[in-house]
Amino acid sequence: MRLLFLCSRNHWRSPTAEAVYQNDPRVEVRSAGVSASARRRVSEKLLRWADLVLVMEAAHKRKLREDFPEVVHDLRVEVLDIPDDYEFMDPALIELIQASVEPLLVESV
Repeated sequence: MRLLFLCSRNHWRSPTAEAVYQNDPRVEVRSAGVSASARRRVSEKLLRWADLVLVMEAAHKRKLREDFPEVVHDLRVEVLDIPDDYEFMDPALIELIQASVEPLLVESV
């Protein structure tokens, strides 16, 4: 399964999620941001690559719908509800990511 993690700027949350799952044999992972100022900006190609898109906030899902309406229509997009309150690899952030993602992986198997 291919997971795409998205946050605003691809600075803390989505790169942490990518790092947490990068060596997990169940999945392939990538991360990006929805903001124009993102380090790695989400693209149509990335969205088409993904089996499951995991966004940190509902606002990210809305932004995807606005920017990629023809692609998002066919995608499974889940909101993890993880606020922008953490730095890269913060143990509390890792715990939140795993608590949110693991049930989705079990569902998808």
